[in-house]
Amino acid sequence: MNIEIRSLTKELKDDYLFLFDNMIHKENPEWSKCYCNDYHFLGDVETCTRDMSRDMIIDRIDKSELQGYLAFNNGKVIGWCNVNNRSNYQRLLRDYDLIDNPDDKVCSVVCFLIHPDYRRQGIAQKFLDKIITDYLSKDYNYIEAYPGKEELSCASNFKGPLELYKRYDFKIICEYDDYYVMRKK
Repeated sequence: MNIEIRSLTKELKDDYLFLFDNMIHKENPEWSKCYCNDYHFLGDVETCTRDMSRDMIIDRIDKSELQGYLAFNNGKVIGWCNVNNRSNYQRLLRDYDLIDNPDDKVCSVVCFLIHPDYRRQGIAQKFLDKIITDYLSKDYNYIEAYPGKEELSCASNFKGPLELYKRYDFKIICEYDDYYVMRKK
């Protein structure tokens, strides 16, 4: 494999859309309508359609509001990681119990989406390597993640596994019924 991790830009919008338009969601077909818009969207997720999410995400990419990284293997897009300033995730701020210190500049890692054929091959680690390098140089105080507590399938573990973050010296800051809040300073 020849994996390259690239920051999402307007120029990569077609690659992003190709990934989501063609991603195989065998495990969770209802997720095919997300387009990784859910953490940004405060409307009714249940009635939001695939076309609505797609249109909203195109607008977010065009306005440079959607931040994250695409993974490519030999030029073919195979994965996505949604990472951004925590204040840009309206649903996350509303639905999660987060540590609030207004002086902290926090980067949140909210989603890894990796094509099923490429899972368990170190792609999430490559994303995290890039995130740590880029966001620590952007003067953030913390990189934050929200892994689930229970044993999850690959697809359901889209927030990243607990062990991944531990390998990168993320510390558990809070523990809730079904997730942790983890941080790396």
